[in-house]
Amino acid sequence: MRKIKKILIANRGEIAVRIIRACHELGIEAVSVFTDADKLAKHVKLADYAYYIGESPSSKSYLVAEKILNVAKESGADAIHPGYGFLSENGDFADLVREHGIIFIGPPASAMRSMGSKTSARELMIKAGVPVVPGTESGITNIEDAQVTALEIGYPVLIKAASGGGGKGMRVVQKPEDFEKLMRMAQNEAASSFGDSTVYIEKYLEKPRHIEFQILGDQHGNVVYLGERECSIQRRHQKVVEEALSAVLTPELRKKMGEMAVKSAKAVGYYNAGTIECLIDKHLNYYFLEMNTRLQVEHPITEMVTGIDLVKEQINIAEGGKLPFTQEEIKFNGHAIECRIYAEDCWNNFAPSIGKITKLIPADGFGIREDSGAYQGHEVSIYYDPMISKLVAWGKDRNEAIARMKRALNEYEIIGVNTTIPFCRFVMNHEAFVSGDFDTHFVPNFFTADKLNSNDESEIKTAIIGSAAAYELQSKKIVASFENSQSNWKIKQFTS
Repeated sequence: MRKIKKILIANRGEIAVRIIRACHELGIEAVSVFTDADKLAKHVKLADYAYYIGESPSSKSYLVAEKILNVAKESGADAIHPGYGFLSENGDFADLVREHGIIFIGPPASAMRSMGSKTSARELMIKAGVPVVPGTESGITNIEDAQVTALEIGYPVLIKAASGGGGKGMRVVQKPEDFEKLMRMAQNEAASSFGDSTVYIEKYLEKPRHIEFQILGDQHGNVVYLGERECSIQRRHQKVVEEALSAVLTPELRKKMGEMAVKSAKAVGYYNAGTIECLIDKHLNYYFLEMNTRLQVEHPITEMVTGIDLVKEQINIAEGGKLPFTQEEIKFNGHAIECRIYAEDCWNNFAPSIGKITKLIPADGFGIREDSGAYQGHEVSIYYDPMISKLVAWGKDRNEAIARMKRALNEYEIIGVNTTIPFCRFVMNHEAFVSGDFDTHFVPNFFTADKLNSNDESEIKTAIIGSAAAYELQSKKIVASFENSQSNWKIKQFTS
């Protein structure tokens, strides 16, 4: 084993903070990188060393491999952790890091390339006997050929970019006459986002649920699954609320899908942390969707129900260590829910809300975890993902986790920008979510801005005028009291 002494985190925000904390607990020095927009960022303050890498646009900083490698060499870092996004799934970068004698904390570049292309991944999984959603086995660019495939599969169909993710280059086609227009839109968006206009076609499933399995593999051939995460609450094909475990999977189905996830990983010689993403239809038939060859945003909920620190395990695996547990030793305890708190306007189709956070009081208390890269005074920039934090609630069962998340969302105060807190409250209180009877269409089926609680609208107005007290006085009545010698006031809730 080669022990790591100093890690460069090639990322920013909450994931950089998360990795820095794991490093410090392991006695490893942490090196951060930053841009003009991130000079005062939390990850810069927490790291042992911080290096400036250029202008704010990621294309001139966090995505420039040469700059990252130069910092690694200058700082004496013997490993690089890419986090997620940016260069985390770039096989060329992983190869370059290793060619310089630096440990890349992630999977082999060959696996990243094989699974990085959705069409390549589909082909591999079909050969490995893993079920995939009916559709094209390889990428396609010709519209006429794609139309023939769509008719063979049967409408509705889903057009998806062969490269990339995050919902970009994706279109649902309900009828043949709309196919050409929507395919051109998908191709244009894919080319703009990923530099590749190749798409593939697959059957659009009825009432689909998005379920993903966390896997860990070491460099000695051991691979395990750490249960699933339910990721069906999405807006614009991007996750907002996740939970572990799923309310719909039985122990038997969990084992079956988990073993499929392990089989998928072994098919490409995978090691380190990764995620096998699946779709489940209304009959609980499951299909391989894609593999994310990195740590996922929503990894904290898996940590909460397994007690396993995924970042520390990533480091252990990168050093050459074996997994410290077998599949049989992995147990699940309770239930965890994660709400992604974005700086977005729920009343305006989740449009980004940039600006300075003038007040931030995070939720806390028993069973609550917050992963964040923001703080009071933090500037939400136009250059990066608008995520402020990930709020996680754990409970002994799903009902307690929901109740605890409701309480935490009500306590969380953010003023200066609009956030997704009102939307997350809406989800936690909706009967479909509480019952567990929902799918990836939750937002279009149930959510409109006018359904948000009126108190949430008052909260947004409060944020605009910058007065938290105004919101408090709208929902509470102050009455004189002399019962307590320590205070002449008490607050009494309205009972209407």
